[in-house]
Amino acid sequence: MLKQPSPKQHALEMVTLEELVPTDHLLRKIARHIDFEFIRPATQHLYCADNGRPAVDPVTLFKMLFIGYLFGVRSERQLIREIQVNVAYRWFLDLSLTDKIPDASTLSQNGRRRFADTDIEQVIFDNIVEQAMKGGLIGGEVLHTDSTHLKANASKKRFEVHQVEQRPMDYLAELDAAIDEDRQAHGKRPLKPRQAQSEIKETKVSTTDPDSGFMTRDNKPQGFFYLDHRTVDGKHAIITDTFVTPGNVNDARPYLGRLDRQCERFNLTPLAVALDAGYYTPAICKGLEDRDLYGVIGYKRPRTQPGYFYKRQFVYDADRDGYTCPNGQFLPYSTTNRVGYREYKSDARQCRECPLKDHCTKSQNHTKVMVRHVWEAAKERINQHRLTPEGKRIYDRRKETVERSFADAKELHGHRYARFRGLSKVMRQCLLAAACQNMKKIARLLAAFLSLYGLPAVLLDGLLASLKRSVTCEPGQQEHRLR
Repeated sequence: MLKQPSPKQHALEMVTLEELVPTDHLLRKIARHIDFEFIRPATQHLYCADNGRPAVDPVTLFKMLFIGYLFGVRSERQLIREIQVNVAYRWFLDLSLTDKIPDASTLSQNGRRRFADTDIEQVIFDNIVEQAMKGGLIGGEVLHTDSTHLKANASKKRFEVHQVEQRPMDYLAELDAAIDEDRQAHGKRPLKPRQAQSEIKETKVSTTDPDSGFMTRDNKPQGFFYLDHRTVDGKHAIITDTFVTPGNVNDARPYLGRLDRQCERFNLTPLAVALDAGYYTPAICKGLEDRDLYGVIGYKRPRTQPGYFYKRQFVYDADRDGYTCPNGQFLPYSTTNRVGYREYKSDARQCRECPLKDHCTKSQNHTKVMVRHVWEAAKERINQHRLTPEGKRIYDRRKETVERSFADAKELHGHRYARFRGLSKVMRQCLLAAACQNMKKIARLLAAFLSLYGLPAVLLDGLLASLKRSVTCEPGQQEHRLR
């Protein structure tokens, strides 16, 4: 029998918000396992103590932003409308059903004025990472790093071509010392000191968002983008660092500095790092060896023209310090150039009559030149790591850690697009998005540990560590320590 429904919207009911929010709601888990009280003392100096109207509690203000990032609400106006009607959001913010929700301009103006030019977002991110460490959710033994692009709020058709000064690499002093040492070992005179001037390069600069960078990469969209460089711990994929650069900055450029920053900030002592092929540079490989890290870097395909020999077909002889070509000719050392590459040149008389010349070089003077970086040995040693069983296991974890972290960020947390214009504002977006991803993972992991074992994760880790200590292995072998 079909009954006519009777409206109940105006019926008076005695309920509490506690009853209306499901016990397994994500915000309940976050409120139970994440402490937000550190925000108030961290922002206290930004408020006047004895003058003006009472401000919105900064904990409530940032929790509103967290809701937007947790549930992928990109618009602040839409976020306020969602909080207005969502009981769980009101419960999380400690608001009653009748409390007035702050206006959207309160969020935007605080971001533009009160919190502009501060590091509060970095403080929030770092504190969440520290809470994960206290919960035993960060191992710190293997760190996975990668970058992803965020579409800038700028059209790729609106730009001007500027002469932009390129900042010199941080490792140039160390490279120059290695070049002079190498030239001296080969009986060559040292090069003249490098001039301190920066390189000038023509670059497309957006007229809408000048801080963004014009990105042109293989298999990537072309236009103005930002890059989010993110490092994820290998244990439970907790994000330990995030850093934003324009889209035209190479991935390898900020890597070593950010690695040192998180190790110092959180007292991490990693044993290994996993990187994709974009980080396979001499400076990165040398830096990893200097830090005593087991680097595992993906395979980088050689950019060899079709029909020509690959570099691997020229065999390097370390004892004679030269290359042997596929036709058997030996290419001796010639010089070490300014950019750090040793040059090995063939005999033009032999190359002129060589039947394989058309597959070897286009040189007009019939001379084949092979180059080898002064830090090439470090590259070769790092490259061997990816072929070991331990290296393969570490690299395979990338798709479950940093790649999945980016996938979740783009699919669930609005990380495909830059919400703001300007490098500092996009940096704030990435820090808050990463902090919210960490909150969600921390809350779910700790809730799962408590429900399954009735023990906090840190106690479970203590039990596992005691079991690992009972297993002996040969000292000094890094792969054994990684296992």
